[in-house]
Amino acid sequence: MLAFVGMAAAQTATDHLLMKKNEICFAGIYETGTWDRYWEGNNLRENANIGEFTRVAAMPMLAYGITNTINVFVLAPHINTDASSGQLVGQRGFQDLSVSVKARLIRKPMGKGRFELFTTAGYSTPLTNYLSDYQPFSIGLGADEVSGRFIGHAELDNGIFLRSSASFLWRGTTKIERDFYYADGAIYSNKMDVPNAWVLNNTIGVHFLKNALRIEANYMALRSTSGDDIRAFNAPQPTNKVNIDQLGLFTQYFLKQIKGLSITGSYSQVVNARNMGKFTSFGAGLTYQFQI
Repeated sequence: MLAFVGMAAAQTATDHLLMKKNEICFAGIYETGTWDRYWEGNNLRENANIGEFTRVAAMPMLAYGITNTINVFVLAPHINTDASSGQLVGQRGFQDLSVSVKARLIRKPMGKGRFELFTTAGYSTPLTNYLSDYQPFSIGLGADEVSGRFIGHAELDNGIFLRSSASFLWRGTTKIERDFYYADGAIYSNKMDVPNAWVLNNTIGVHFLKNALRIEANYMALRSTSGDDIRAFNAPQPTNKVNIDQLGLFTQYFLKQIKGLSITGSYSQVVNARNMGKFTSFGAGLTYQFQI
């Protein structure tokens, strides 16, 4: 999901926010991303058989405060893909069910501010029997994934903050509808190994209006630890080594009229990558948080 979606919500497994015990948050996020050029290995090229590729994600999310320092998150994105040219048909459907837990390990005052350290652990598995080996139209990689993450957050009393996180994604295998493929050599199998990956996030932001408004600018880097390149004029496949450098903006505003309700907006641009489309993405959403 990190490769495609800049998910934004009131509290997520990747930010610095925590809900109190027995607080619950519902979120509905919509994001659309497009590209008309993609990196075939390190070569940025066009493909007239695809034209402009579009990927739309609708993401319902539920978050719950188990304690004041431990939160759990559940996410089930619905993905729709399409292209403006060619004969290939896009896919649509629910992608993966993701469950993650975030815990605050340290909260320490520092001068005119504070420092916090969080950790998260997550697991995701495909919700439907989608075709993972139908790239770039597939809605996902079709493999189980286990993730671990550390998040450091430093914030001044005036609302300016810096956040940095590092995570590792352990990925399994995906089943495909053929018994032979090429990945740096001929392989006779109906299963593909999906490369593991590191994900780094660096964010600078500020809280305004007594924390009612949050604005962030961020940089995300994903690096696969193995994998092959898209072969010349061939389709991509789940074994590919995907690297991404992405810049983004995010904002969230809590409405005064309805307590706990917020609106979110996001923009992101892939500026450099390997075996990935040059995505430009826009997102918007609503979140509602309350005590039970």
